[in-house]
Amino acid sequence: MALLDASKYELSEKVVAINRVSKTVKGGRIMKFSALVVVGDGNGVVGFGTGKSNEVPDAIRKGIEDAKKNIVKISLKGTTIPHEVVGKFGAGAVLMKPAPEGTGVISGGTVRAVVEMAGIKNIRTKSLRSNNPYNVVRATMAGLTSLRDAQQVAQLRGKTVKEILG
Repeated sequence: MALLDASKYELSEKVVAINRVSKTVKGGRIMKFSALVVVGDGNGVVGFGTGKSNEVPDAIRKGIEDAKKNIVKISLKGTTIPHEVVGKFGAGAVLMKPAPEGTGVISGGTVRAVVEMAGIKNIRTKSLRSNNPYNVVRATMAGLTSLRDAQQVAQLRGKTVKEILG
C-alpha cells in the first residue's frame, strides 16, 4: 500500500499503549516512556506510530508525528469491511469479519482503536495468539491493508464487477 500525505486529511489520534522502561545506573533508575499511537480520519484512512521520550506527553507527540508519516487508505464496504481477513505480524494474529448494520464494533481494546480510527462501524474481530499491543496493531494494519473490494479484484483479473459478484 502506498503511504499518503497526512496534511490532506483531518486526522484524530488515540493512544493505544504507554510503556514505562527503566534503566538502572550508578545513581539510580532512569525512567523513559514509549507510546503507541493510532491516527485516522474515520473515513478509511488510518496509520500508527511509536514515540519514545523521557516524558509521557513528548512520547505521545512523537508517536503522533510518526503515525502521520505511516498512514494508508483501506477498502471499505459501507460501514464494514468487504470480506473476512486474518492479519498477521510476528506472533500476533487478528481475525476480522464483516458484520451487518447495527452490530457495532465487537473488538478488544487494541484492535478497537485501529478499527474506530479507520471509520469502520460494524465489524467482529478476535485477537489470536499474542496480546502484545505493538504486534496486535501491526497485525490489524496488515489485515486492513490486504483488503480488496470487488472493483480492485475485477481490475486485477481483467473482468467486470458483475462477473466477479456473480
